[in-house]
Amino acid sequence: MAVGPVAIRRWPGIIAATVVVALILGTLLAVGLRAEAGAGLGPADFAAIRFTVWQAFLSATLSCLIAVPVARALSRRRFAGRGLLILLLGAPFILPVIVAVMGLITVFGRNGLLNGLLGALGLPEVSIYGLHGVVLAHVFFNLPLATRLILQGWAAIPAERFRLAAQLGFGSRDTFRVLELPMLGRVLPAAWAVIFAICLSSFAVALTLGGGPRATTVELAIYQAFRFDFDLGKAALLSIVQIAMAGSAALVALKLSRLDGFGGGLDRGIRRWDGHGRGLRLADSLFIALAATFLILPLGMVVLRGIGGMADLPASVWAAAVNSIWVALVSTVLMLCFALPMAVAASGKRTVVEAVGLLGIAASPLVIGTGLFIIVNPVADPFALALPVTALVNAVMALPFALRVMIPETRDVVQDYGRLSLSLNMNGWTWLRLVLLPRIRAPLGFAAGLAAALSMGDLGVIALFADPETATLPLQMYRLMGAYRMQSAAGAALLLLALSLGLFWLFDKGGRGRAEA
Repeated sequence: MAVGPVAIRRWPGIIAATVVVALILGTLLAVGLRAEAGAGLGPADFAAIRFTVWQAFLSATLSCLIAVPVARALSRRRFAGRGLLILLLGAPFILPVIVAVMGLITVFGRNGLLNGLLGALGLPEVSIYGLHGVVLAHVFFNLPLATRLILQGWAAIPAERFRLAAQLGFGSRDTFRVLELPMLGRVLPAAWAVIFAICLSSFAVALTLGGGPRATTVELAIYQAFRFDFDLGKAALLSIVQIAMAGSAALVALKLSRLDGFGGGLDRGIRRWDGHGRGLRLADSLFIALAATFLILPLGMVVLRGIGGMADLPASVWAAAVNSIWVALVSTVLMLCFALPMAVAASGKRTVVEAVGLLGIAASPLVIGTGLFIIVNPVADPFALALPVTALVNAVMALPFALRVMIPETRDVVQDYGRLSLSLNMNGWTWLRLVLLPRIRAPLGFAAGLAAALSMGDLGVIALFADPETATLPLQMYRLMGAYRMQSAAGAALLLLALSLGLFWLFDKGGRGRAEA
């Protein structure tokens, strides 16, 4: 079927999109039908809903407020290592959540660096558990995301605007009021809504740092209703609440992101004249240093403490590591089987196929896992399918991010080489093999690395389905922390960190290695 200037086959992408819709909406329907008529939510459930919304609001607000001065400092300062620092700002997104939590506990926990310093000064200790711990962890994960999104907004202001502001004698305050504040009015609401939606689906953070019933998210309440009470009716109702909240936040984020920019410029390098004062340079340096310390110190502590624990890892950790690698590889293959045909089908223009791929942002992995349990339970033992189900759900969760990377590149290939391919009567598998795949190898490798890293560090569906004999590395690490075997947990954290970053690097490097071929 012709799409744009080249004849390509859309039906594989349509089939893949149909499978994704069936998986997400089918599992939601399964939990909806399982909800018992007349059954309602209790006071604890409404408390979990309130806590979920409140912690997401605080996390998104603090992340964005802190990100503004950090992004502004990065936008007007040039220094050695700036590119590396901006690259590191993307690292928390692919880091295993349980590893980051381990690092935060090392710094802010009862025996952490902060309490050691407070004790030396004769000040009372602080606790990382509860609302403030959940918010702290979410700010750790989402401050880099907010900074990158806002930094893109600064980069979108044409250089000619800053040059004109300098010619008019604008200082730092005038530039902020005339140029930067209108940009923030467009960028901040969308960034806030995206982070709010992400924080609504918090599970691993609440599981490790929640600190009790008063700090329970909806995702954690689903897990407790399913795993401990085996109350599928309550799990179904909570699942519907969760998908409604996350879906609404995702729609708001999508709506807010469709705003106009400043218009085009001459693509000149941006030069800033509004930050030459000594006080401004000192303030910018301070913001950059504090943000870098906040992000790098916990991970550095994971490495330092993990080195000592590597020599004493139990056999169960290595078995769990093998399971995690298997799940990550299978999840990556499944994601590519969905993403590649969907990217091809959506390459001509915006279609329903592209919109279907974004369903994973609104979907909750625990909701999908609960639905799959309900569907599989009458015909098979769902606990025996823990690893395959985890791989499948992880593939769907990584799909939206992979499509955001692959679709623009696929569209460029269709526009640039479509007419030539059509004149050579090159279509179908031949066009895919000789034209498309060599030219999207770099984004394909990046998407595969992202899916592998996210799957490697996931602590979600496996927590629902795993039995005592089956675990992935994040789950085994959580079990070690629960048993207060912190040295072994630190070694497992370092192993998980190395495997996650290693898989990402291998796939990304493989994609870029012969991208020019």
